[in-house]
Amino acid sequence: MSFRVTQSMLSRNMMTNLNHNLLHMQRYQEYLTTGRKMNRPSDDPVGFNFSMRYRSELRANEQYQKNRDYALSRLETTESLMHAVNEIIQRAKELAIQGANDTNPDTARENIAAEIDEMIEQLESIANEKFQGKYVFNGEKTDAPPYNPENPDLSDIDNGKIVLQVGPGVQIEVNVTFEEVFGPLVDEGGGDGDHQDVYNNLFDVMHGLSQALRNEDTEGIHEIIGRLDERQDALLRSLASVGGRTRRLELTTERLNDDSVNLQRLLSRTEDVDIAEAITNLKMAENVYIASLSTGARIIQPSLVDFLK
Repeated sequence: MSFRVTQSMLSRNMMTNLNHNLLHMQRYQEYLTTGRKMNRPSDDPVGFNFSMRYRSELRANEQYQKNRDYALSRLETTESLMHAVNEIIQRAKELAIQGANDTNPDTARENIAAEIDEMIEQLESIANEKFQGKYVFNGEKTDAPPYNPENPDLSDIDNGKIVLQVGPGVQIEVNVTFEEVFGPLVDEGGGDGDHQDVYNNLFDVMHGLSQALRNEDTEGIHEIIGRLDERQDALLRSLASVGGRTRRLELTTERLNDDSVNLQRLLSRTEDVDIAEAITNLKMAENVYIASLSTGARIIQPSLVDFLK
């Protein structure tokens, strides 16, 4: 059985093939214009899924990096404040040892007590220090000052922990509580709660030292030196913890940077076009299209009028 091939069939097939070749050429032109080989999901459904996953992981990685930067800055600020507290304690110990000498005249002890009072004001300022507008030592209550110098018993202290995620499955505490630095404001179980007798925290100790100096209480000064040692030991343990967390964040930084580079490389391999290959393919598509136009011209040219001539 034979089929009759008409001129209209030839023309229709020719136009179909021309459009196909033109579309093929247009695709490579789009690759070169956008620099991407996937401009819509239909270009490569499997590759598009990988691309979306890589982009999602990159966004998560960027958030981890932001969390890490905030955590590192906050811990460095906290560490600096804690070092300042340690220097105050160390200076207070030196003054206490000096003031414990019974050969000191009354004026000498009064002068030492006056310096201790100034150091107490420094401690009060550090206790209520802020980082990026938020109180450093008040746990999760970052909008309220932890320490009330006028009435310590009315202080609103929160010992909650602030935890940030700085990597897949990696969380880290970014704050140090008031009690870890200055000690608890409440009675720990000894005495009647009088600041002069119990010495629950660093402020109690410093106030007690100031009063003992003015009262020429040598025995009390020696006792307070021991209390200063205790507070300093607790502070140094907290400082060591902060240092460990800072080092951990520095190691996390290297890993996050490596992850970002790897994800960018994978995304580029999935999405970005090979320029040299695209130019070669475009040139080939242009040649095919030109050849199809030339062939089409020969198909369309013959007509009944040509034969009647």
